[in-house]
Amino acid sequence: MPKRILRVNMNNLEAKFEDFPADFAALGGRALTSTIVEKEVDPLCHPLGANNKLVIAPGLVTGTLAPSSGRLSVGCKSPLTGGIKEANAGTPFSQQLAKMRIAAIILEGKHKGSEYYTLKVTMDKAEFTSADKWVGKGLYDTYQSLFKEYGDKVGICGVGIAAELLGASSGICFNDPEGLPSRYAGRGGVGAVMASKGLKFIVVDDTGAPGVEILNEEAFKEGAQKLRKALTTHDVTKPGGALNSYGTSVLVNIINEAGGLPQRNFSAGQDDRSEKVSGEVKAEIIKERGGKRPHACNPGCIIQCSEVWCKPGGKDPVGVLEYESVWALGPNCGIYDLDDVGELNRACNDLGLDTIEAGGMMGVAMEGGLANFGDGKKALKLLDEVKNKTPLGRILANGTAFTAQAMGVTRVPVVKGQSLPAYDPRAIKGIGVTYATTPQGADHTAGYAIATEIMGVGGTADPMDTSKADLSRNLQVATAAIDATGYCLFIAFAVLDIPEGLEGVVDTLNGVLGANLTVADVPGYGQSIIDVERKFNKAAGFTEKDDRLPEFFLKEKLAPHNTVFDVTDEELDRVWGP
Repeated sequence: MPKRILRVNMNNLEAKFEDFPADFAALGGRALTSTIVEKEVDPLCHPLGANNKLVIAPGLVTGTLAPSSGRLSVGCKSPLTGGIKEANAGTPFSQQLAKMRIAAIILEGKHKGSEYYTLKVTMDKAEFTSADKWVGKGLYDTYQSLFKEYGDKVGICGVGIAAELLGASSGICFNDPEGLPSRYAGRGGVGAVMASKGLKFIVVDDTGAPGVEILNEEAFKEGAQKLRKALTTHDVTKPGGALNSYGTSVLVNIINEAGGLPQRNFSAGQDDRSEKVSGEVKAEIIKERGGKRPHACNPGCIIQCSEVWCKPGGKDPVGVLEYESVWALGPNCGIYDLDDVGELNRACNDLGLDTIEAGGMMGVAMEGGLANFGDGKKALKLLDEVKNKTPLGRILANGTAFTAQAMGVTRVPVVKGQSLPAYDPRAIKGIGVTYATTPQGADHTAGYAIATEIMGVGGTADPMDTSKADLSRNLQVATAAIDATGYCLFIAFAVLDIPEGLEGVVDTLNGVLGANLTVADVPGYGQSIIDVERKFNKAAGFTEKDDRLPEFFLKEKLAPHNTVFDVTDEELDRVWGP
C-alpha cells in the first residue's frame, strides 16, 4: 500500500483518501505541512475563515523503529501571527498515523452550523459523528470518555474550550502514552483553526495498519544503530544524562545563572527563587509522589525527557511540566511554587491553551493589574474566565499581544504577535536573532542558539557577542530539516557533536525513501523549507521590518548584566539576505 493523503472537507462533511503526489515523495513533517499550506492557502485569507487549511503530517521516519522519532507537524496560516505556522508534537498519535501510511490529513472548508464533529479514521474509511456532548468540557475528563467510547488503543487529537472561543493561543492536543491530554502542538493558534472548521476531535484506529514502508532495510538499520549510539553516549541525551535525569527543566538553574531567565514579564533576568521550580527539585518531588520520571512522550523515545507530574499519592496526574511551561507559568509570573505551576499547567492542558502563550499572557495581565505577580491562586481564577467563556476570558484566550493591548501594557514580549519563550534575548543574543528572523514568530525551537551559546553544543559562542546571524541561520536551516524527519529536535544535541549520529539520520532517511542522500544535502533541504515559509509570509505582507524585537528590549537594560538587545538591524537582515 502506498502513502496517501486524507482530505477532509468540512463544507459537506466528506473525507476521502487521495494518492500521495509523487513530487512530494521526499517531504514529511514540517516540509510537507509548509509545502501544502504554501500551495493551497491564500496568504491573504482570514486564518479563521473557510479558505485557510490545517495540515497534520507525521515525519518521514515517524512510525519506524528509529530512536526518538515520534513527532508530527501541524501547519496552517496562523491566527496569532498572520503568517505561516508549524507547530510540533511528540505523541503515539503520530506513529499510528504513519503506520497507516497517511502522509497528511488536510482539513479544509468550514462547517456552516454550530455543531462540532469527531472524525474517526480507520484503515479504509473516515466517518463523522457528533462531538457536541463534549463542548464546554475539560480535556482530561473528555479524553477518558473518548478512550472508553473508542477503545484504549486509539490515538486522539483534539481541541479544548480555548479553541471553541477561537482563541489565538489555543493549541491542538494529542494524547501521551498514558492517554493524558498533555502533548501539544501548541503555538500559533492552530487549535482555533481546527475549531473554526467545526472539528473537535480526530480519533485514529490503526488496527490492521501495514506499518511504514522501508525501501532499504540495511541502510535503515545501520543508520538507526549509528544514531542510537550517538544518543546513548552524549552527555545531554544519554541514559542518566541531563535530559533523562531532570527533563527539560534542567535548564531552569542553568539559564537563571546565565542571567537570561525572564522574571515577572521580562523585567529581570535572574531570581534566586527560581531554584525552587528547577528540574532537580521537580525530579525529587515526582519520585516522592509516585509520578513518572524519566518518561517517553511516545513509544521508542530513548532520550525520555518527559515525565508525569502529579499531586501527593499519585493523584490527578498532569503529564509533563516542560521547562518552557514551568518558566512561563512560574518565574515569568513571579510564581515559585511547583504545585501552583502544576495546577496552572493542568488548567492550560484542560482548556487547550499553549502554556508559553498563556504564561506570556498572564505576565502582561499581572503587569496590567488583573493580578499581582506571584499570586498563583488568582492566576488560576483568571484561567477560569476562559473556562466560563466570559468576555475577559475571550481576551485572555487570544494571547499576550491582545491582552496587553486590552490592558494598556507597553512591555509586550512578542515577535510577529507570538509570545517569547524562556530566554531573554538581552542576555543571550543568538536566540534573540532567531526570535526575530524565524518565519514562525518568536520560537526558540526554530533555531536553538542556546545549545551553542550556553551549553557548548556544536561549538561555543559568547552569549553577549552580537554577531549571531550565521549561527542562527545555520541552526534554523538544520532545525527545519529535522522537523521534516519526525525525529525529536533534541537529537540535535548529539548529532551536532557526533558526526556519526548525523550520518545515521541520513542513513535512516535513505532507508525509508530508497534514496542516496548525503550529509551535504541536509542544509539545502532545510533551506528549501525556510524558503517556502518565507515566500508565504512575504505574500501575506511581511517585510524585514517584521524581523525585529519589541522596542523595550532595545531600550530597557536587563539585570543582572544591565544590557539591552544591541544586535543591529543590518545583522538581523543578514540572516536571510535581501
